[in-house]
Amino acid sequence: MKTIIVATDFSPVSTNAMNFATDMALAMDASILLFNAYNIPVSYSDVPIVLISVEDLKKSSEGKLEELKKSIGHITSGKLKIATEARMGNTVDELEELCNKIQPFAVVMGARGASGIEEIIFGSTTLTAIRHLTWPVICIPPGKEFGKGIKKIGFACDFKQVVETTPVQFIKQVVKEFKAELHILNVDYKNKNFKPETPEQSFLLHSLFDDLKPLYHFINSADTEDGINEFAETNNLDMIITIPKKHKLLAGIFKPSSTKQLVFQSHIPVLCVHE
Repeated sequence: MKTIIVATDFSPVSTNAMNFATDMALAMDASILLFNAYNIPVSYSDVPIVLISVEDLKKSSEGKLEELKKSIGHITSGKLKIATEARMGNTVDELEELCNKIQPFAVVMGARGASGIEEIIFGSTTLTAIRHLTWPVICIPPGKEFGKGIKKIGFACDFKQVVETTPVQFIKQVVKEFKAELHILNVDYKNKNFKPETPEQSFLLHSLFDDLKPLYHFINSADTEDGINEFAETNNLDMIITIPKKHKLLAGIFKPSSTKQLVFQSHIPVLCVHE
């Protein structure tokens, strides 16, 4: 059985991501593992003072996870297999170790918080997970519901070294799992990125995904991330797949002053998968 790990800090944004993951797990007959990492709070005066015991922190984390588990169990009428895991340590490091053990379908996290402090703490943790976690991470914006499912998926591709850098099998697995349309998105501006090898690379990409019959979209935009976000907004995509090393798409979600907030504003989940 596939497992979806839901990383939570018990904030509203992470609880919403948990609800999204719950509906997704039901749709794909997967189980849920609720995960929380806790750290010892220390007051730094003249001498560092530990404000709470490790045992109390552990009990608090495990108690809150158990409450979430009961809530999901009640909502789903017991149809979902749910486990919990509380660990002391760095969220991303502990997640990596847990993923290596569990080998999940993906890790689900909230994209950002509604309040300033939530955005700073959990938002930065999510961004760190995207950059460093070697397992797929699905970022769920606040308020996003799974609804009728994931029917239209966009994959951002730059037509460079496609065979070496495209996680083909995982993308196919995701598209087939949700019986979705695959939309391949390439952003360029006045053909500035067109190279002699581009036609060959586009042909190779097509051969990799030929069985899925993808739809291709060539977006004319001076900014890759803005172009992808605007297309997703206009064409009602349900999810965007991106390779973090190639695109800084997710960074815009965490920058209130950035124009790259369309993913957040239009409530489109982003699936980050490494090469």
